[in-house]
Amino acid sequence: MGLGILEDMAMSHVPGTTRYFDDPERPQYATNGVEGLKCDTSGPIPIILVPQPSDDPNDPLNWPLWKRDLITFILSMIAIFATCLGPILAANTLTMALDMQRSFQSIAQLTGWYLLGVGIAAFLFVPSSRIWGKRHLFVAGTLMLVATAAWGGATRVKDAPRGEPRGDYKNMVWARVFQGVATAPFESLVNVAVGDMYCVHQRGIRMAFTNLAVFGGAFFTPILVGKITNTIGWDWSFYLVAIFCAACFPFVFLFCPEIAYRRSRSLNLDLLDTDDPFAVEPTVGSATDDAEKSGSNGPSELNNGDATKGNGASPTRKYGIPPKATFKQSLALFNGRKSDEQFWKLLLRPLPLFMQPAFFWACLTQGLLIGWTVFIGVILAQFFLATPLWWSEVETGYSYAAAFIGAIIGFVIAGSLSDWSAKYMTKLNHGVYEPEFRLVLVIPQMVLGCAGLYGMGITVDGLLHSKYHYAVPLTFFALEVAGMVIGAVASSLYIVDAYRDLAIEGFTCMIIFKNVFSCGLTMKAFNWLIENHTKAARVFNAIGSVQVVVCLLTIPMYVFGKRIRSYFHRHDLLEMFGVR
Repeated sequence: MGLGILEDMAMSHVPGTTRYFDDPERPQYATNGVEGLKCDTSGPIPIILVPQPSDDPNDPLNWPLWKRDLITFILSMIAIFATCLGPILAANTLTMALDMQRSFQSIAQLTGWYLLGVGIAAFLFVPSSRIWGKRHLFVAGTLMLVATAAWGGATRVKDAPRGEPRGDYKNMVWARVFQGVATAPFESLVNVAVGDMYCVHQRGIRMAFTNLAVFGGAFFTPILVGKITNTIGWDWSFYLVAIFCAACFPFVFLFCPEIAYRRSRSLNLDLLDTDDPFAVEPTVGSATDDAEKSGSNGPSELNNGDATKGNGASPTRKYGIPPKATFKQSLALFNGRKSDEQFWKLLLRPLPLFMQPAFFWACLTQGLLIGWTVFIGVILAQFFLATPLWWSEVETGYSYAAAFIGAIIGFVIAGSLSDWSAKYMTKLNHGVYEPEFRLVLVIPQMVLGCAGLYGMGITVDGLLHSKYHYAVPLTFFALEVAGMVIGAVASSLYIVDAYRDLAIEGFTCMIIFKNVFSCGLTMKAFNWLIENHTKAARVFNAIGSVQVVVCLLTIPMYVFGKRIRSYFHRHDLLEMFGVR
């Protein structure tokens, strides 16, 4: 039993379990039964690269690290602008309610429609990314963000007759739905892109960064939106998003090539059921290989006819290594199918995974705290725009500085602990890495997130009676957001490391769960407060207790996680349901 993780009794090697090296004297190509494996020797301790890069120059794992980091940065920036559309109404609740002559609850539901659009679109886009890659979705998503953000701004009616609504609510509902559709590629695939471009030991800090972009960066939006609304109108908060997305489009189109790549099954060391990768048949370029969750960036590796067409003596054909794709070729939106799987099977594939304990745990760990954060966001205006503070949208927007700081704190904690803790525990485990080592991040998530929920309920009630300064509940809001970011990183890293072949489906499950759950909360948020006579403590005590229970579920996941991986490797849910 390695550090409290129960060993599996059925398999000698469980997929997901890999080996790091902790002997600084070992060479780049390690010995002792694993000759020929490529290692990262940039540090004092050589680390086996998992997955192993192929010899193909088009393999993203062979690209320079600066290029991969540039792609990650560009996609993360677009993800910030995309996901900022979620809380863009948080500081505008009162203003839009007056302009559209609608209730607070109706304005809150606009956020729910956005979340519903994200969930539905992600369900459809993920199979598309499996078959045709991710680039076309990132490019089309950016263009759609420009159009739908401008659509949202255009719903404001500036020259409405006196007494008539100065905003088209029904039009805004549809704009919000399609804004969610445009956001879906970035919310569902940016984290997965980290698994495409980086080896296991390189993912932690980058996964934390992309999670900060997807989840944390959105909290900066209300800080600006309140001032924008007060100065030039709430319609310009949408127009500015459209302008920034349009400015980012050339970078996405020119510098973000296709990152999906199909490599030999034998190179995916974390997905093998044997310790000897050379005992596995290479199956290079196999269109039915599900070990890799995506397809080739360019021509197939060994049997590429196009690369050697008309040149039978080509060294490329002789050695099976295709030429490096040109810059012009990298601009193509499509470069062939990435999988021979049927679309409907890929479409339905995430659904059975809700029955798998690891994926259901990830949905709860990530989705609940995100839902509670959305819940706080939609009710925040009720407490700060009314007595005793009587804040305007400007001050309400500035209050989200606390949430943004919390997101930064969560990013720092997750980024500093994720890889360090995994490497340290791997060293204690005699060089064997278990994905369950990622679950220790749930400890700071529980401490910060649950403290934030309980504290928020108590202090926001005291705020109404001038018992606490407004900074106190905002501090607890920051703690809750910090826990949310850490939980998002923990669940994402665990799914990528433990079930990399199902990473896209796993992220789809989490997106569907959190968006449907959050959408439901936006529909009932104000009603819950009314039913409890605007006593927030009762509501937050209940949801805080639920969150504690969910965090404690990590203990059995840590102990039995390896056996769960083994069981579901031997009993494939997807095959049982006929979707593989």
